[in-house]
Order: sequence, then structure tokens, then C-alpha cells
Amino acid sequence: MNSEEKYEALKLCNQVCFPLYACSKEIIRRYKPFLDEIDLTYTQYITMMVLWEKRSVNVKTLGESLFLDSGTLTPVLKKLESKGYINRVRSNEDERNLVVTITDEGLGLRDKALSIPSKVGSCVKISVEEGKLLYDLLYKIIGNVR
Repeated sequence: MNSEEKYEALKLCNQVCFPLYACSKEIIRRYKPFLDEIDLTYTQYITMMVLWEKRSVNVKTLGESLFLDSGTLTPVLKKLESKGYINRVRSNEDERNLVVTITDEGLGLRDKALSIPSKVGSCVKISVEEGKLLYDLLYKIIGNVR
């Protein structure tokens, strides 16, 4: 192996992480104009997605669902609460647990967000099969690195 060959692994073009990073950044950028219409950031949006589905969840479970630590999640929850979309209350069973519950106003936001996935999906231009394969591979990677 010559001196340059030993550095092949350090070339950007040989990194799987870089296209994942760049793709993620570009997809989130595509969300921005649609999320601006409903006054949400991407992180607020994915938080609301969990709450639209579960209605009420403790902060620890919410963080696990979103792969976010409490330092990132807490300001997001404070902002969503200030907008009237959620309430945060201590659990009656265990006061160490903070429970997040969606409000009627937060639930109403779901109708405004309904078209966002298809709008962003139309920007991506991959087949349903490719999308499913990509989804499965990404979650496989997440499972392997966690």
C-alpha cells in the first residue's frame, strides 16, 4: 500500500455519513417553506407528529421517539407550550416524570399540516419502492449504531 492509499478511508467521497448528512440537510430545507406557513420549525413539527399520534407522552419517551436529548427537547416544548399547542405537567404517579399533552389547538394544527408530507415527497422524486428501501436501510443503520 502506497502512502496515499492508506488515506482512502478519509476521502469525503468514501464516507456514507456525508451523503446522509447532506441529504438530511436538504430535505429539512425543503420542509421550511411549508412549515413557515404553520409557524413551526422542523424539530417542532416532528414533536407535534408524535403528539398527533399519541396525544399524551412523557418527555423521556418523546425524546427517545425523536432521538433528541432533553437539552434539545426542552426549549422545543417550551416554545410549543407558549404557542398553546401543548401542556406540560408533572405525572401524578411519579413527579419526576413530565408529561406532555396536546391541546385542542395543537390537534387542530394537524389539519393545516396534512399536505406537508406529499409536498415534500414530490421534491424527492424517488419511487415508493425506493422510499421503502431507504427507510428500512436508515432504520437498520440507526438500530446498529444505537
